[in-house]
Parts: sequence; C-alpha cells; structure tokens
Amino acid sequence: MDLGLRSPLLDFFKRGEVAKDVRLLAARGTLAPRAYEQVALLAMLTEDGDTEVREAAEATLASIPNNSLAMFLGRPDVSEGLRGFFRARGIEPIAGSDAGDDPLVEAESPGDDGVIEISADSPTDAGDDAEADPDAPRQGAAQGIAQMDVAQRMKAAMKGSKEQRAILIRDPNKLVSVSVLSSPKLSESEVENFAKMANLSEEVLRIIGANRAWIKNYGVVAALTRNPKTPLSISLNLVQRLNDRDLKMIAMDRNLQEPLKLAVRKRITAAKGLK
Repeated sequence: MDLGLRSPLLDFFKRGEVAKDVRLLAARGTLAPRAYEQVALLAMLTEDGDTEVREAAEATLASIPNNSLAMFLGRPDVSEGLRGFFRARGIEPIAGSDAGDDPLVEAESPGDDGVIEISADSPTDAGDDAEADPDAPRQGAAQGIAQMDVAQRMKAAMKGSKEQRAILIRDPNKLVSVSVLSSPKLSESEVENFAKMANLSEEVLRIIGANRAWIKNYGVVAALTRNPKTPLSISLNLVQRLNDRDLKMIAMDRNLQEPLKLAVRKRITAAKGLK
C-alpha cells in the first residue's frame, strides 16, 4: 500500500523489515509517538501478511471516533493517499482542521510492557553520588536500556529521554536507532551531534542527510560532510554548501574518501578562479 507518506519509521515498515511483535505493537496503536505515524501505520497494517496483526490494526482503527479521524485527515500535511484510504471507509476529511499531532489512540503508560523509564532527573542506584556525577543520568539510562527488548527500546527511542536517545542512536538494531529520528522530542542540536558521530550506522546518517529541515542547519551539513561514515552520495550533495574553512579541512582529512576530497578541491580551485 502506497499512502504517499514518509518518515524513518514508516520506511522500515514499508520495506518489511519489522518483526511481528513490533508490528503488533504498532497495530495496537502503542508504538508511534505522533498521530501522523500512528494512523499511517494502522492503515498499512490492515494489509499485513499476518492475520493477528491485520485484525489488531482493524480493531484499533475501529476504536478511534470517526470525527477524530476526520479532523486529523483535514490537516494540510496528510497525504491524499491516506485520505483516500479513509474515504473508501466512509470518512471524509474536515477541512481547516486544527487537529494536533497527539496520538489518536491512547498510548500505554511509560512503564507498560516492562519499559523502564529513567529520566535525567530520576535517581539511580548510585545514591547521593549521582547528583555529583554528571555522567549519572547516562549511566542510569544505559542500565535501564540493557534490560529492554527490541520493541521496548524502540518505544524508549521515540518517547524516552535525551539520555536514552543518545544511547539508542547507536543501537546495533537499525530499527531502534532509526526510531530515535522519529522522536517528537528530538532537537536540532541532538541531530547535529548525531551527524558528527562516526560510530553510527550509515542508514542513520543517510536519513539525516536526506531530511530537508535538518540540513538547513549548517552545523549538520558540515558535520555530515566531515564524517567518514556518511554515505558518499550524501556528502557530495552537500559540498556546495560548505564554507572555505570546512572545505580546506576536508581537503586535508586523510580519513575521508577521495571522491569527496576531489570534489572539494575542485570547489576550492573554482573559487580561487573567481577571485
């Protein structure tokens, strides 16, 4: 089903790279942190290959009041493909709706399904020393994450704390690391920090580099082009955005691929020719 919708999370579901237990969470409406992805996933999962997943998605959709769906569908960012899906079910968009992006199905509480929530302000087993230790929140988050399964880590990636996101962006399971990029809490400064990290998967860096909103930030552009793990196709597209200082640094960086450095040197030569 092509609903004309894109997000890091939705793309994984479209490619069929998601285990059944995670698809069931999405079909019950408890995974996605925003209405946009929640409704799109429910629509997609009504055509899932597994009967249990299909039935769960249908039951969740049936639990949403038609008026709530109609108001959501009236949002300007909703695709015609998704509107068409619901029109076929007798639900017409309410034009001019000011519906927000809170999930339409009430999500589970943070501790459901064994998810362990540890925020930056929560005490840890470190006792009184935790307050004096600036790394205590990260350590506490890491301890909680170590006890989570994949589905729980995904939920923490999208709904958890900044400390949890900083850990989960490096998760070896790509579905988990990409879920961080779907968090509504994610800040531009976090994205810039992620773009600098050479221990991230190429998939994460590719998604960051393909996001128009994020690459409006020059810090993200510079970080991606100077990161050896960034896919070459992304780096080359960003060369024209670089200032002289970053161009010179890339030209001298032994860790970067030659095609990128060649493109940078050409840019430097061309700039000199214009002077």
